[in-house]
Order: sequence, then structure tokens, then C-alpha cells
Amino acid sequence: MSEQQVLSRVTTGMPVVDAAGTEIGTVDLVQRGDPNAVTVQAPTADPGSSLDELIEATAVEEPDVPADLAARLRHAGYLKVSTDRVRTGAVYVLADQIATVTDAVRLDVPLAQLPAEE
Repeated sequence: MSEQQVLSRVTTGMPVVDAAGTEIGTVDLVQRGDPNAVTVQAPTADPGSSLDELIEATAVEEPDVPADLAARLRHAGYLKVSTDRVRTGAVYVLADQIATVTDAVRLDVPLAQLPAEE
């Protein structure tokens, strides 16, 4: 089954279990891959802009990780998993790190290998 087909079976709220069999959290966001998503452009704000434009320009976009990793996640597709096991409260899972999707999303990597939200 392709990574995109696997992602299509995932829904928000599903439990996520890592390779060690530990439930690490629940799916907060499912983002299918975009093969054209290879670059990331940082938002810029004009100091003379209105407050609304400034807020919009500084709003955090998903995924909230370094630009090179964000490009990989957008290209391949990913899950954002809410968890109390990392300081930031969320980790990201690349589509190819998903082993199976049944009543839960089972990963083929341990929690320690998942990038945390910044």
C-alpha cells in the first residue's frame, strides 16, 4: 500500500503507538504529501503593515520544525501527534514511518526518533 493510501486511512483522534508498543498520543493533523512541496519560504512582515497583517505574517504554519525537515514532511506527507511525552506537546510522523493503520496508527520507529514540534 502506498504512503498516501496509508495516510488516507488515518483520522484525527486515532491513538498512535510507537515501535515499542507504547501509546504515545493521538493524531491531531493528517497532511497528505505534495510532490511539488520542495521549498519553504519564511513569512516576512512589512513594519508599516496593519496589526492583522503582522499577526498573519508571524503565525506559525504547520509543520513547526526547521525548514529542511518541514520540506521533507510536506513532500512525503505526515501526521502531527499530540503527546504529553515531549516538552512541546507534539511530534511529527513521516508517512513512511507508519507500519499499519487499524484501530490505531502503529509506527515502525520509537518515539525518540520522531521530531518534536518547535
